[in-house]
Amino acid sequence: MGIRAEQKEKTRRTLIDAAFRQLSAERSFSSLSLREVAREAGLAPTSFYRHFKDMEELGLTLVDEGGLTLRQLMRQARQRIADGGSVIQISVKTFMEFIERSPDVFRLLLRERSGTSAAFRQAVAREIQHFTAELTDYLEEKQQTSRSYAETQAQAMVTIVFSAGAEALDMNEKERSVLAERMTLQLRIIAKGADAYNKAKRL
Repeated sequence: MGIRAEQKEKTRRTLIDAAFRQLSAERSFSSLSLREVAREAGLAPTSFYRHFKDMEELGLTLVDEGGLTLRQLMRQARQRIADGGSVIQISVKTFMEFIERSPDVFRLLLRERSGTSAAFRQAVAREIQHFTAELTDYLEEKQQTSRSYAETQAQAMVTIVFSAGAEALDMNEKERSVLAERMTLQLRIIAKGADAYNKAKRL
Protein backbone atom coordinates (compact mmCIF):
# COMPACT_ATOMS: atom_id res chain seq x y z
CA MET A 1 0.00 0.00 0.00
CA GLY A 2 1.42 3.37 -1.06
CA ILE A 3 1.68 6.43 1.16
CA ARG A 4 -1.37 8.08 -0.42
CA ALA A 5 -3.46 4.93 -0.01
CA GLU A 6 -2.35 4.60 3.61
CA GLN A 7 -3.31 8.21 4.31
CA LYS A 8 -6.70 7.69 2.68
CA GLU A 9 -7.34 4.58 4.77
CA LYS A 10 -6.23 6.44 7.92
CA THR A 11 -8.65 9.29 7.21
CA ARG A 12 -11.45 6.82 6.51
CA ARG A 13 -10.70 5.13 9.82
CA THR A 14 -10.82 8.51 11.55
CA LEU A 15 -14.34 9.12 10.23
CA ILE A 16 -15.53 5.67 11.35
CA ASP A 17 -14.09 6.14 14.84
CA ALA A 18 -15.57 9.65 15.06
CA ALA A 19 -19.04 8.29 14.27
CA PHE A 20 -18.70 5.50 16.84
CA ARG A 21 -17.63 8.04 19.52
CA GLN A 22 -20.78 10.07 18.99
CA LEU A 23 -23.11 7.14 19.56
CA SER A 24 -24.57 6.81 23.04
CA ALA A 25 -27.69 5.74 24.92
CA GLU A 26 -29.17 9.12 24.03
CA ARG A 27 -27.90 9.39 20.43
CA SER A 28 -28.58 6.95 17.62
CA PHE A 29 -26.80 6.93 14.30
CA SER A 30 -29.86 8.39 12.55
CA SER A 31 -29.54 11.54 14.67
CA LEU A 32 -25.97 12.22 13.52
CA SER A 33 -25.23 14.65 10.73
CA LEU A 34 -22.42 14.53 8.22
CA ARG A 35 -21.07 17.84 9.53
CA GLU A 36 -21.00 16.56 13.11
CA VAL A 37 -19.07 13.46 12.14
CA ALA A 38 -16.60 15.47 10.04
CA ARG A 39 -16.09 17.98 12.85
CA GLU A 40 -15.50 15.21 15.39
CA ALA A 41 -12.95 13.71 12.99
CA GLY A 42 -11.23 17.08 12.54
CA LEU A 43 -11.99 17.19 8.83
CA ALA A 44 -13.81 19.50 6.46
CA PRO A 45 -17.28 18.22 5.47
CA THR A 46 -16.17 18.05 1.83
CA SER A 47 -13.49 15.53 2.80
CA PHE A 48 -16.21 13.11 3.88
CA TYR A 49 -17.24 12.44 0.29
CA ARG A 50 -13.80 11.18 -0.62
CA HIS A 51 -14.42 8.18 1.62
CA PHE A 52 -18.19 7.62 1.78
CA LYS A 53 -20.97 8.30 -0.69
CA ASP A 54 -23.30 9.44 2.08
CA MET A 55 -24.18 8.87 5.75
CA GLU A 56 -26.00 5.65 4.93
CA GLU A 57 -22.82 4.13 3.52
CA LEU A 58 -20.96 5.17 6.68
CA GLY A 59 -23.71 3.67 8.83
CA LEU A 60 -23.59 0.37 6.95
CA THR A 61 -19.82 0.31 7.51
CA LEU A 62 -20.39 0.77 11.24
CA VAL A 63 -22.87 -2.12 11.28
CA ASP A 64 -20.39 -4.35 9.43
CA GLU A 65 -17.59 -3.42 11.83
CA GLY A 66 -19.78 -3.93 14.89
CA GLY A 67 -20.78 -7.41 13.77
CA LEU A 68 -17.22 -8.31 12.83
CA THR A 69 -15.90 -7.15 16.21
CA LEU A 70 -18.39 -9.39 18.02
CA ARG A 71 -17.61 -12.39 15.82
CA GLN A 72 -13.87 -11.95 16.35
CA LEU A 73 -14.36 -11.90 20.12
CA MET A 74 -16.39 -15.10 20.01
CA ARG A 75 -13.69 -16.75 17.87
CA GLN A 76 -11.20 -15.81 20.56
CA ALA A 77 -13.56 -17.31 23.12
CA ARG A 78 -13.58 -20.58 21.20
CA GLN A 79 -9.78 -20.54 21.28
CA ARG A 80 -9.90 -20.11 25.05
CA ILE A 81 -12.33 -23.04 25.13
CA ALA A 82 -9.92 -25.13 23.07
CA ASP A 83 -7.29 -24.48 25.73
CA GLY A 84 -9.64 -25.82 28.41
CA GLY A 85 -12.77 -24.41 30.03
CA SER A 86 -16.54 -24.37 29.94
CA VAL A 87 -17.91 -23.60 26.46
CA ILE A 88 -20.95 -21.71 27.70
CA GLN A 89 -19.33 -19.95 30.67
CA ILE A 90 -16.45 -18.57 28.60
CA SER A 91 -18.77 -17.54 25.76
CA VAL A 92 -21.12 -15.70 28.13
CA LYS A 93 -18.21 -14.00 29.89
CA THR A 94 -16.75 -12.89 26.55
CA PHE A 95 -20.09 -11.54 25.34
CA MET A 96 -20.75 -9.61 28.57
CA GLU A 97 -17.26 -8.11 28.38
CA PHE A 98 -18.12 -6.92 24.87
CA ILE A 99 -21.33 -5.27 26.14
CA GLU A 100 -19.44 -3.57 28.97
CA ARG A 101 -16.57 -2.30 26.81
CA SER A 102 -18.49 -1.47 23.61
CA PRO A 103 -22.10 -0.73 24.62
CA ASP A 104 -22.69 1.74 21.80
CA VAL A 105 -21.51 -0.74 19.17
CA PHE A 106 -24.12 -3.22 20.39
CA ARG A 107 -26.75 -0.47 20.64
CA LEU A 108 -26.11 0.30 16.99
CA LEU A 109 -26.83 -3.32 16.02
CA LEU A 110 -29.99 -3.43 18.14
CA ARG A 111 -31.37 -0.11 16.93
CA GLU A 112 -30.72 -0.68 13.26
CA ARG A 113 -32.10 -4.22 13.47
CA SER A 114 -35.58 -2.69 13.69
CA GLY A 115 -34.86 0.77 12.30
CA THR A 116 -36.56 2.60 9.45
CA SER A 117 -33.80 1.91 6.89
CA ALA A 118 -34.29 -1.32 4.95
CA ALA A 119 -30.59 -1.32 4.02
CA PHE A 120 -29.60 -1.13 7.70
CA ARG A 121 -32.07 -3.86 8.71
CA GLN A 122 -30.69 -6.14 6.01
CA ALA A 123 -27.10 -5.38 7.06
CA VAL A 124 -27.81 -6.26 10.71
CA ALA A 125 -29.67 -9.39 9.62
CA ARG A 126 -26.59 -10.44 7.64
CA GLU A 127 -24.36 -9.91 10.67
CA ILE A 128 -26.66 -12.02 12.84
CA GLN A 129 -26.70 -14.69 10.13
CA HIS A 130 -22.88 -14.69 10.09
CA PHE A 131 -22.85 -14.98 13.89
CA THR A 132 -25.37 -17.84 13.76
CA ALA A 133 -23.49 -19.61 10.95
CA GLU A 134 -20.21 -19.61 12.88
CA LEU A 135 -21.96 -21.02 15.96
CA THR A 136 -23.67 -23.61 13.74
CA ASP A 137 -20.28 -24.70 12.38
CA TYR A 138 -18.99 -25.13 15.93
CA LEU A 139 -22.03 -27.09 17.15
CA GLU A 140 -22.11 -29.31 14.07
CA GLU A 141 -18.48 -30.28 14.56
CA LYS A 142 -18.57 -30.73 18.34
CA GLN A 143 -21.90 -32.54 18.55
CA GLN A 144 -21.54 -34.55 15.34
CA THR A 145 -25.09 -33.65 14.38
CA SER A 146 -26.84 -32.58 11.18
CA ARG A 147 -26.36 -29.08 9.79
CA SER A 148 -30.06 -28.21 10.04
CA TYR A 149 -30.25 -29.42 13.64
CA ALA A 150 -27.13 -27.50 14.68
CA GLU A 151 -28.51 -24.39 12.99
CA THR A 152 -31.80 -24.64 14.91
CA GLN A 153 -29.89 -24.88 18.18
CA ALA A 154 -27.63 -21.97 17.19
CA GLN A 155 -30.62 -19.78 16.32
CA ALA A 156 -32.17 -20.41 19.75
CA MET A 157 -28.90 -19.57 21.49
CA VAL A 158 -28.32 -16.40 19.47
CA THR A 159 -31.86 -15.21 20.26
CA ILE A 160 -31.20 -15.58 23.98
CA VAL A 161 -27.80 -13.88 23.75
CA PHE A 162 -29.05 -10.83 21.85
CA SER A 163 -32.08 -10.49 24.12
CA ALA A 164 -29.87 -10.61 27.21
CA GLY A 165 -27.47 -8.14 25.62
CA ALA A 166 -30.30 -5.65 25.20
CA GLU A 167 -31.13 -5.97 28.91
CA ALA A 168 -27.48 -5.70 29.96
CA LEU A 169 -27.04 -2.26 28.37
CA ASP A 170 -28.93 -0.53 31.17
CA MET A 171 -27.68 -2.64 34.08
CA ASN A 172 -24.99 -2.09 36.68
CA GLU A 173 -22.21 -4.59 37.31
CA LYS A 174 -24.13 -6.57 39.94
CA GLU A 175 -27.23 -6.81 37.78
CA ARG A 176 -25.15 -7.93 34.80
CA SER A 177 -23.61 -10.65 36.92
CA VAL A 178 -27.06 -11.99 37.78
CA LEU A 179 -28.10 -11.75 34.14
CA ALA A 180 -24.96 -13.63 33.05
CA GLU A 181 -25.81 -16.47 35.45
CA ARG A 182 -29.35 -16.62 34.10
CA MET A 183 -28.15 -16.61 30.50
CA THR A 184 -25.62 -19.35 31.28
CA LEU A 185 -28.40 -21.51 32.75
CA GLN A 186 -30.68 -20.89 29.78
CA LEU A 187 -27.96 -21.82 27.30
CA ARG A 188 -27.10 -24.94 29.28
CA ILE A 189 -30.75 -26.01 29.24
CA ILE A 190 -30.80 -25.60 25.45
CA ALA A 191 -27.54 -27.54 25.14
CA LYS A 192 -28.74 -30.35 27.44
CA GLY A 193 -32.08 -30.55 25.64
CA ALA A 194 -30.34 -30.62 22.27
CA ASP A 195 -28.03 -33.39 23.42
CA ALA A 196 -30.91 -35.47 24.79
CA TYR A 197 -32.98 -34.95 21.65
CA ASN A 198 -30.04 -35.85 19.44
CA LYS A 199 -29.43 -39.08 21.36
CA ALA A 200 -33.12 -39.98 21.23
CA LYS A 201 -33.15 -39.58 17.46
CA ARG A 202 -30.33 -42.11 17.16
CA LEU A 203 -32.23 -44.81 19.08
